[in-house]
Amino acid sequence: MSILTLFVVIPALMLLGLWLAKSLNQVRGVMVVGASCLLALSVWLTIYFVQQRAAGNTDVMLLTYSTPWFKPLNIAYSVGVDGISVVMLLLSSIIVFTGTFASWQLKPLTKEYFLWFTLLSTGVYGFFICTDMFTMFMFYEVALIPMYLLIGVWGSGNKEYAAMKLTLMLMGGSALLIIGILGIYYFSGATTMNVNEIAAMHNIPVATQKVFFPFIFIGFGVLGALFPFHTWSPDGHASAPTAVSMLHAGVLMKLGGYGCFRVAMYLLPDAANELAWIFLILTTISVVYGAFSACVQTDLKYINAYSSVSHCGLVLFALLMMTKTSCTGAILQMLSHGLMTALFFALIGMIYGRTHTRDIRYLDGLMKIMPFLAVGYVIAGLANLGLPGFSGFIAEMTIFVGSFENPDTFHRVATIIACTSIVVTAVYILRVVGKILYGEVKNPHYLELTDATWDERVAVICLIACVAGLGLFPLWASNVISDAVGPILANII
Repeated sequence: MSILTLFVVIPALMLLGLWLAKSLNQVRGVMVVGASCLLALSVWLTIYFVQQRAAGNTDVMLLTYSTPWFKPLNIAYSVGVDGISVVMLLLSSIIVFTGTFASWQLKPLTKEYFLWFTLLSTGVYGFFICTDMFTMFMFYEVALIPMYLLIGVWGSGNKEYAAMKLTLMLMGGSALLIIGILGIYYFSGATTMNVNEIAAMHNIPVATQKVFFPFIFIGFGVLGALFPFHTWSPDGHASAPTAVSMLHAGVLMKLGGYGCFRVAMYLLPDAANELAWIFLILTTISVVYGAFSACVQTDLKYINAYSSVSHCGLVLFALLMMTKTSCTGAILQMLSHGLMTALFFALIGMIYGRTHTRDIRYLDGLMKIMPFLAVGYVIAGLANLGLPGFSGFIAEMTIFVGSFENPDTFHRVATIIACTSIVVTAVYILRVVGKILYGEVKNPHYLELTDATWDERVAVICLIACVAGLGLFPLWASNVISDAVGPILANII
């Protein structure tokens, strides 16, 4: 049994512990212990992976394990990690850990909330460690199902509508996925659903690939906010409770980009090369449309939600450019955006919990009232607009440099258009920061508000440290990701 199975076993034990918990302190204790163990495990895994690569271990996947699960369809419980999986597991554990503290004061039904939150994280962890297509799909569904209740019960605003819209659209994407997965399995003639083994066979007819590639890419792309299938995202983010928004935008949306690269493009490379231009146009629209849409919003969560559409669009955009540099940048963007957007949603939730509004027209002078949260918001904003020294700069520069490596006019024009999102991002970030943080306090009730509590400070400090750490020391992540991107890209090009 691989040690990777602990990423599923620990959340399962957390679910049991939460079910048996009798008090709020016991619930919090289970979450802190479990989230800390998962964070420690992912840090150990990252260090182990870096050491293995430094020692000259060139195996594509490490810590692999496989055992039959359903033999009639050759479904197996197969796990293994490469550099992409490792950084995604690290991101997931950081968000779960900080999300636990961001939800410290959540009421009512705290126990039930953390049960569903843990089940959601179980699906995410399982998805990133699995190499069997069907098992990946199963964990993918496990990650989606809790979202309906987490938003519908503990959300805010028009939460029932947002929960229903999100669930129906993502389930629609899932329907496309299962068609594509079964199509790959049957037409490849494989006796396995293992992604790496099917990719090694490389015997799916081109005509068949062109049929099933859109099913897989759009199926995962719905979760990655691919235009025009992104409309669930702003409503879902705006209505979700704080930690769910953090996990949803920070990690769950990354399942989309990960699946597009690991399954759609890796297993159907000929179709990816022939049809990439269509989806490249759609992702370019996502990048620019998301940025401009964020400019006209007045709700803090909607601003960040449309910003996520733009930044997640950059992930798919870079993957479709199909250069090693751009694909490395895409995974760096997944890691960077996950940390930045989690920080944003955490701060927005903390501000909303005090002011009871997210409308920037009624927020002002917060720097004088809650300086810790205000400074955190400034840092998050600077990271989001790509200030050097933060993770956003490294990721976006890698994407644009790698995308411009394509010598043809079409790819370079698309890159230039996507670059305009940088300027637009600066506009809406600086507009919001200036509006809500500075100036005179017009609402006298705001003068009675308090700054961040200790649990909120833990979440914010951890995320800021990660965003700055990746921005200042990006080479380890870039090397780990690049080593994993190479073999996948070699199969595509």
